[in-house]
Amino acid sequence: MSAVAERALELAERAWRAAEADEADAVAHLEDSGFARFAASEVHQPTLIRNETLTLRVVRDGKVGCAVTNRTNDEGLREAARRAAEAADSARPDPDYAGLQAPTPVPEVEGFDEATAALTPEEQASAAAAAIEAAPGYGLYGYFTSGLTELAVSSSAGHAVSQTMTDASILTIAASDEESGYAEATSWKAAELDPAAVAREAVEKAARTKGAVEIEAGTHAAVLEPYAFSELLWYFGFTSLNALACLEGRSYFSGRIGEKLFHESFTLADDGLIPRGLPKAFDFEGVPKQRVTIVDKGVAKDVVWDRRTAKRAGEGRTSTGHALSAPVQGFGPLPLNLSVAGGDDTREELVERVSEGIYVTRLHYLGVVDPREGIITGMTRDGTFRIEGGKVSKPLVNLRFTTSFPKLVESLVGLEKDVELVNRSDFYEERYPFGTLVPAVATEAFTIVGTGSGPGL
Repeated sequence: MSAVAERALELAERAWRAAEADEADAVAHLEDSGFARFAASEVHQPTLIRNETLTLRVVRDGKVGCAVTNRTNDEGLREAARRAAEAADSARPDPDYAGLQAPTPVPEVEGFDEATAALTPEEQASAAAAAIEAAPGYGLYGYFTSGLTELAVSSSAGHAVSQTMTDASILTIAASDEESGYAEATSWKAAELDPAAVAREAVEKAARTKGAVEIEAGTHAAVLEPYAFSELLWYFGFTSLNALACLEGRSYFSGRIGEKLFHESFTLADDGLIPRGLPKAFDFEGVPKQRVTIVDKGVAKDVVWDRRTAKRAGEGRTSTGHALSAPVQGFGPLPLNLSVAGGDDTREELVERVSEGIYVTRLHYLGVVDPREGIITGMTRDGTFRIEGGKVSKPLVNLRFTTSFPKLVESLVGLEKDVELVNRSDFYEERYPFGTLVPAVATEAFTIVGTGSGPGL
């Protein structure tokens, strides 16, 4: 076990032992990371983070209380224990509390790379500089980041697990007043990333966006790059693939498990064990991660579960290892490792299949209009084009869409052979790398409702 893993487990154990409770568990979340942000082709905001966050959950007379702290000395842990006990004493009994995870082995997974963990601030800045140098003639905006994360769960039930993770991401937007293009890449091995190549992809996309025109509103055939499809899938996932939403009738899957809802080419899983993704061995309660088949050849099979929702459902349900941290478990479990099976086509063949439609690089400013029906709204950005005669042609302005994700997937006409790992972390909270493995897709149903500004700054 690494020194950082030992530190995390030791911290989690010290925390629950400081509590006066019938039972208690603690999650230690350690981070050592760096950001090299750049704007207008200059590194302007280098950031280094070294942090320890401790989440303590205590149970007293059937009532649950939590406290979070990054004061991890003995005094800080005693204060957290006091606050957690006070919260429990003032709470009502929690009928959905399912007890602590019993001691259980967790799967061995990949996801740690020594070289990525050892990256220095100078090396992070050099990666950003390599991207900037590959984008002459444009302002380059974005970041390079890498980090080491340690997660440990320890409890009074005797369960103690830890995982050391690394991740690295490069994100670039090449832009002028009238042009913009986007590209990104993510891995748990920094050596697999080529910042210059990512920047060149953004530049090549930007160079094709000048002189953008509008397009009529309506439902269009479309090719969505992995960046765009990942965004839609994530918003659909946290609103409809969550067991709490399903049990409460808020999910598109509510009452529809077992039905054929999507095109038969669509198979979706949540699998934290895939080495090519950002692997996870357990969730924030220490429950071992399981692969969950969510959709099999178009048929809805399941959603993801934590201990609370499994208890509420009864009928022998168990957690699939998708619990969030105790203070936010009221939101329900989340599918943080979604993976869509690739298809048979190249990107060019997807465009040919669409023949006449639109080509979408990425989306932003998304919102869920109707979670029960999977309707999502947002804007296209940084590389939207017409498809004419089976070829990507003239650039389009940014488009407002309000589209049904289920209808989009029901109307698939092709999926790309290759899948890409797309980062889904925004890095605003404690670092916890997660993302989706998705292909580009072609669909007959992407609904545009209006137009926005042109590409560029």
